[in-house]
Amino acid sequence: MTKRIFFFTLLASVMMSANASQLSEVKQVKNLIILIPDGTSLATVSAARWYQYYQHPDRPKLFIDPYLCGTVRTTCSDAPIGDSAPTTSCYMTGYPSLAGYVSTYPVSRGKDDIIPMDPAKAYQPLITLLEAARLTHNKATGLVFTCEFPHATPADCAAHSYDRGRYDWIAPQMAHNYLDVVIGGGSSLLSSDDEAYLKSNGYHIYRNDIAGMRSDRNDKIWALYCGRDMAYDIDRDPAKEPSIEEMTRTAIERLSRNENGFVLMVEGSKVDWAAHANDPVAMMTDFLAFDRACNAAFEFAQKDGQTLVVVVPDHGNSGFSIGSSRCPSYSTMTQEQLFGAVSQVKLTAEGMAAKLNSSPASAAQQIFREYAGFELNADELNALNNCKSYKSSPIPEDQRSDKGIEPSLYSGSLNSFISKLITSKTCFGFTTGGHTGEDVFLAAYHPAGTPPTGMLTNVELNHYLAAALGLTGKLDELTATKFAPHQKVFDGLTYSIIPSKEEKGSPTLVVKTKKKQLTITPNTNIVKTGKKNDETISLQSVVIYVDKNETFYLPEDLADYLK
Repeated sequence: MTKRIFFFTLLASVMMSANASQLSEVKQVKNLIILIPDGTSLATVSAARWYQYYQHPDRPKLFIDPYLCGTVRTTCSDAPIGDSAPTTSCYMTGYPSLAGYVSTYPVSRGKDDIIPMDPAKAYQPLITLLEAARLTHNKATGLVFTCEFPHATPADCAAHSYDRGRYDWIAPQMAHNYLDVVIGGGSSLLSSDDEAYLKSNGYHIYRNDIAGMRSDRNDKIWALYCGRDMAYDIDRDPAKEPSIEEMTRTAIERLSRNENGFVLMVEGSKVDWAAHANDPVAMMTDFLAFDRACNAAFEFAQKDGQTLVVVVPDHGNSGFSIGSSRCPSYSTMTQEQLFGAVSQVKLTAEGMAAKLNSSPASAAQQIFREYAGFELNADELNALNNCKSYKSSPIPEDQRSDKGIEPSLYSGSLNSFISKLITSKTCFGFTTGGHTGEDVFLAAYHPAGTPPTGMLTNVELNHYLAAALGLTGKLDELTATKFAPHQKVFDGLTYSIIPSKEEKGSPTLVVKTKKKQLTITPNTNIVKTGKKNDETISLQSVVIYVDKNETFYLPEDLADYLK
């Protein structure tokens, strides 16, 4: 064995198995609530804590603080820095994956693999914790989020794709995957067909209907708000959109009715979006809104006595810092000097941009006075008017430019300009508008006192969660039985793949015997039977089609229907 092969073998054994003593000691629980503040670096948590403390001296700590217990190293299969799709996917499946992959086994990158991956398993859909908990223990499952529902993190819990952007694949999978409660953004992305399917199976559906959600008492509910993502919490109209705390409490109340228990994933989705935008106000206020949702989970868990709560980001973002080289004396600044100005801002950059674009240019200074606590100087006003996306600018769009504008302020985007402007009034810093590779915090409450501790990899955290749910080894078993390749399932039978008539549509798999026929369309759990497709079978899992290898992944016992 060469040194390189030995190294990779050793590394794989270390990274792919959780701390043995932790797994042997963890006590099984009835319920799991995992809360993910997307793209939240530790500096964001610290800033949010200071921001809250500055405004409310009686609240120096966050709700998560008593439960902080370790850190997690997040990674893709081939890179230390990951995006939400493969990193949350790893929490859900136990396997690292590639950028953009949603609960799907990655293509091997050879020598670039951090953990050696099996090329033969590329594109294999991987069973998630939520799917396994339902299939094995008949637990209820739910999702809460502030992005649109087919977005990477919620999709990682109940869908499978090598392309996180294929909402046309992901959305129907989620609708057909027996999620009991779904509350968040994306009302425009639930198709009429998927809505009809859900209603026919006992779900109550609410689109932009907060009163309807609040008055509903059904066990199974989808409540979706806004066309895609919901508003940042500080911009939110509480008469139209619920807070993430309310959504979490609503989901827990529904899911806890299941006598077998439940698994709930709650995502503070737009902390990540705010970090991408380098908007400190949005980052801190959305994290604080998420922290209140964590409190709802901790309160339930402590009263219930059978619930594990885990709070963990999927990755870092933006290289945010409290302190910047722009401010030579930042290290000696007071709390007032560091957080006073930013505490005057009452809207995110996105929210303020909406105000500016819906008002005449003459109202700009009043908007900044009211919502940011300052007026623009001549240079800042000039930079504003030269923003390409400022609809109310007195300068014709084809005449706007960056000539004579301070580079740190100029941006074609109005949102970006406002983020830069707000940051310029602070001593906060950003190194990037993208994801970063530092370890993230871990907080947990276990009713028997066996939370995960120390530094874990994202693979190890999955193993801990699986052990707590009594699912050790079950995810791989279910992947093999529920997502078997069609070539294996229908070996020896006559089958054909019928291309879709639509440009981006998925093909149909037709399997025939002399007397029977199966017509299988991917991204749902419905299989049509009979020569005239006049009967249906409802599978316990969704069917996945991967065009890269022209393979349908489906239950290994599906051929039994043809006997």
